[in-house]
Amino acid sequence: MKRGYRRLAATISLAAMAFMLAGCGDKMGVLNPKGAVGKEQLDLIIISTVLCLIVVVPTLVMAFWIAWKYRIKRKQKTDYQPEWSHNTKAEAFMWGIPLVVIIALASITAHYTYKLEPSKPLKAEAEPITIQVASLDWKWLFLYPEQGIATVNYLQFPDNVPVRFELTSDAPMNSFWIPQLGGQIYTMSGMKMKLHLIADEPGEYFGSGANFSGEHFGAMRFVAKATSQDEFDKWVQEVKNSSPALTKEGYDKLALPGVSDKQFFSSFPDGLFDWIVVKYGSGGHGGHGGHADSSSEKGESHGHSEHSEAMVRTATASEEHAHHHD
Repeated sequence: MKRGYRRLAATISLAAMAFMLAGCGDKMGVLNPKGAVGKEQLDLIIISTVLCLIVVVPTLVMAFWIAWKYRIKRKQKTDYQPEWSHNTKAEAFMWGIPLVVIIALASITAHYTYKLEPSKPLKAEAEPITIQVASLDWKWLFLYPEQGIATVNYLQFPDNVPVRFELTSDAPMNSFWIPQLGGQIYTMSGMKMKLHLIADEPGEYFGSGANFSGEHFGAMRFVAKATSQDEFDKWVQEVKNSSPALTKEGYDKLALPGVSDKQFFSSFPDGLFDWIVVKYGSGGHGGHGGHADSSSEKGESHGHSEHSEAMVRTATASEEHAHHHD
C-alpha cells in the first residue's frame, strides 16, 4: 500500500512540474527566445542537457536493472555470496564516457561564456540605443539619455536594434532579467554594469528582478516592449508632450522604499545616472546635495554645485579609464 502512495505522489509531482514548465512558455521564456542572445543561450541549454543525459539515462536504467536482477527472492534461503572480479573494459567504459562528456561540456561552456560576454557589443546593421537602468526599492528606473525621457517599470525599444544597457543600483543588489532576450546581470551600487541585448521581432516581454532584495522583491517586474522604429519614435514624442519632468525632489521620493506602477517622465536631471553610480562612494554622502534640475531634452544644466559636478566627472573619468583598459 505504501508503494502505491509513493508512486501516486511521484506521478502528481511530475505532472505538476510539467504543468508549471508549460505555463512558463511565454512569460518566463528561456525556452522561447526572441533575440539573438537568448537563442544562443538556448543552444547552450540544449547541448548541455543532451550531454548530461548521455550519462544520466544509462545510469538510471542500470540502477533499476541491477536492483531488479540481483534482488533477494522470496524463496531464497541462503545468503548471496558474490564472486568479485576486475573487468578493465567495463571500468574504462564506466569512467571513460563521463570523462569525455565532462571535457566536452567544459569546452562548450567556455566557448559560449566568452561568446556571450554581456559587455560585448552585438553585431548589427543598426546603431545601438543606450538605456540606463537603476534598480530601486522596489521598482526599476529606466533613463534614455539620447531621447531625454525616463520611465518606471516600463521599457520600450526598437526591434532589430541592439540595446546597450548600463546598469547600477540605488538600493540592495538586484539582478536585471528579460528571459526571452537573454541572461540576467547583477545591478550593484557603486558599479556600472553593461549588458547588450536585441529583440528579433516586435512583442511584449516579461522582465523582472531575479534577486531577493527585501519585502517586495516579487513586485519588481516590468514590461519590455519591442516595436518598430517609427512606433518607438512616436512613443518618445508622446512621453515628451504628455508627461511631467523628473526633478531632484521627484527622484528622492521615487528612491524611497515602496512599490510603484508604471510612470513616465519627459525629462530628468542631467548626469543623474552617473550620480547614482558614485552616490555611495567616497564623498557621495548618500544624498542628493547640490544636484540641481535640468532638461535632458535640451541638454541644459541649471546651477549644479561644484560637489555634484565633481562626482559626475569622477564617474565619467572612471568609465573612460575602464574603456581604456578594455
